[in-house]
Amino acid sequence: MKVFSGAAGPRLLLDSTSLLDIGGCFVGDVDLSPGRAIPDDGDARIDHSLEGFLFTCGPDHIRHPEPIGGRTDGSRYPLHGSFSSHPAEILFWDAQAGSAECTARVRVTMATGEPAELERHWSIDPVTGEVCLRDRLTNTGSRPFAPMHMYHMNIGAWLFDADVRLSGRMLEKGSLPWAFGADPGSVFCVPARVDGEAWAEVALGPIAAIGGLTLHVKFRTDTLPYLQVWRNQKAPAHVLGIEPVSHRLAHRDELARSGELASLKPGESIEYGLNFLFA
Repeated sequence: MKVFSGAAGPRLLLDSTSLLDIGGCFVGDVDLSPGRAIPDDGDARIDHSLEGFLFTCGPDHIRHPEPIGGRTDGSRYPLHGSFSSHPAEILFWDAQAGSAECTARVRVTMATGEPAELERHWSIDPVTGEVCLRDRLTNTGSRPFAPMHMYHMNIGAWLFDADVRLSGRMLEKGSLPWAFGADPGSVFCVPARVDGEAWAEVALGPIAAIGGLTLHVKFRTDTLPYLQVWRNQKAPAHVLGIEPVSHRLAHRDELARSGELASLKPGESIEYGLNFLFA
């Protein structure tokens, strides 16, 4: 893990062994990542990633395994896609005058054997402490594929009390308790864009364990048009996830039939963006 921090904002531990995703996320001395308080889906790659504060699903699949179309050998896309566990090549790393910035390249082998490349840029505003992530995915292979993308932002829910709520214009009535739905866990996925917003925002807080601060998450709605939120309090899990995502909660064949699996041709790119701030 590499420490990434500026004059303001959280102290992040970036995982160079897996996409430069976020392992620990410290606000003061408090790490918000769930650690081992996560469900075990039987995939060591995902266990490692899920322990952290943010990991990235895709580029070929999100959510649980499904068959690879056109194959007769029973091959399946892996849990949460092929991204996880691919190492990042750090191209630039700088922290001076209170700011922080880095870029990396991740060469990915997808479940089909075809390659793709992720260009990743992290920065932290030296005044506000806002963390900005910009991703550019390029099809470097010889065949089109349907890009799918999800950011898992996972928070240890033992940090929450009854006053913590989720808030956002995309939510019914604009707000709901963090412990929504039926115990020990629930999930929902809703359209993120309201009134044509280019960026959507969802907030989680106030979190007394970090001095009453609220986590504010913003994300691009053109390429991440949905917000998925899940929680799991089935021991040993105790986690809540905020998940901007490219596709609604449905199986691949349903998405394909409805024309929601657009192709990324060889040489083409697609961009994603996410910001978060504790305030």
